[in-house]
Amino acid sequence: MSSLTKPIFSIRVMTADDLDNVLAWRNHPDVRRYMYTQHEITLSEHRGWFERSSLDPRKHLLVFEADGTAVGFVNITELATPGIADWGFYIAPDAVKGTGQHLGRAALNYAFQTLRLHKVCGQALGFNDRSIKFHRNLGFCHEGTLRDQHYDGENYHSVICFGLLSPEWQPTI
Repeated sequence: MSSLTKPIFSIRVMTADDLDNVLAWRNHPDVRRYMYTQHEITLSEHRGWFERSSLDPRKHLLVFEADGTAVGFVNITELATPGIADWGFYIAPDAVKGTGQHLGRAALNYAFQTLRLHKVCGQALGFNDRSIKFHRNLGFCHEGTLRDQHYDGENYHSVICFGLLSPEWQPTI
C-alpha cells in the first residue's frame, strides 16, 4: 500500500482460522494487563471459549481488518434486556497507530446498523487511561464508577462504566 492509498477497513465474523491470531493478541502483555482475567490463556481454554461463544446467539465475535489483514478483535454480547449489549475489544499489539479508532467506528457501525442495538455499554479499569479516552472520543457517556470493583490478586481497581445510545452515534459513511 502506498502512502497515498487510503486503507480499506472492514469487520467480519470470527472463524476458527482466527483463533491463533486472536489468542496471540489477547496473551500479549500490553493487552493482558488491561483484562479482568490476566493469566495467559491456553490454546485449550481459548478453543473452549470460542466453541461455547459461537453457539450463543447473543455473542458476536468479530475480527477487524485493515486491507484484508486481521488487526483487531471485538466481542459484542447482547444482554437480557433487548437491544442492550456489552462490548470488549483489542487490537494487535503491532497495529499501526490509529487502528483502534477505526476498529471502534467499524464495531459501533456493526452494532447499531447490522445488529440494530439501542445501546452499547463498555467498561474500563480505572488505570486504563487509553481505554477511557477511547470511549470518550467515540461519544460514549460516563455512566458511573464502580469503586474498587475489581481485584487483580494484589490490588483493587475501580471500573469506569460507559454507554452509547444509537441516536447518539454518528456513523461513518
